[in-house]
Amino acid sequence: MNNIEKYVDHTLLKPEAKSDAIRKICAEAREHGFMSVCVNSCHVKLVSEELKGSGVKTCCVVGFPLGAMATEAKAFEADYCVNNGADEVDMVINIGAAKDGNWDFVEDDIRAVTEAAHRGGALIKVIIETCLLTDDEKVKACEAAMRAGADYVKTSTGFSTGGATEEDVKLMRSVVGDKLGVKASGGVRTPEDAERMIAAGASRLGTSNGVKLLG
Repeated sequence: MNNIEKYVDHTLLKPEAKSDAIRKICAEAREHGFMSVCVNSCHVKLVSEELKGSGVKTCCVVGFPLGAMATEAKAFEADYCVNNGADEVDMVINIGAAKDGNWDFVEDDIRAVTEAAHRGGALIKVIIETCLLTDDEKVKACEAAMRAGADYVKTSTGFSTGGATEEDVKLMRSVVGDKLGVKASGGVRTPEDAERMIAAGASRLGTSNGVKLLG
């Protein structure tokens, strides 16, 4: 598949990631023309500086990986990220609220972070952690993200019990249509994985194996 690099959010979210490793993935992203580098918020300034002038976007995760922080804390983190160079913010929903069926809370939580990101001109991607949700809950989570004004829905953190599946990507795409992007994340390790996810409807791929995806 051509232009696979333009789908890739080159990702390093391990808690033990050192600054040299962050610089390395920035260099790889610049070399290969990836869409973004995705890191934890403590690294946003470094990544923004490393990618300056490259055309590669700085992406940060918020409320990661549990999503169980106070809404105000998530919104504050998103605000910090965009003020320090983030072009994109990937937030985790409140999964417990989703399991409770408290969709008003889920939507309000997403909206608060979305508004913080959009104020700074950043895109927002909403991680729904599909491995912990029923299909009905996945649909409702995508609908909440749409109502809250998000730009993307994303399958997974990669830190829970499972990652992206073709079935989940297809389901999410069927809900959001062409209104939102769909990011497949977690377990996208080979060129074949990438092609399957894109064929299923993914418009972005979150992976720590970006270079391998190029074949």
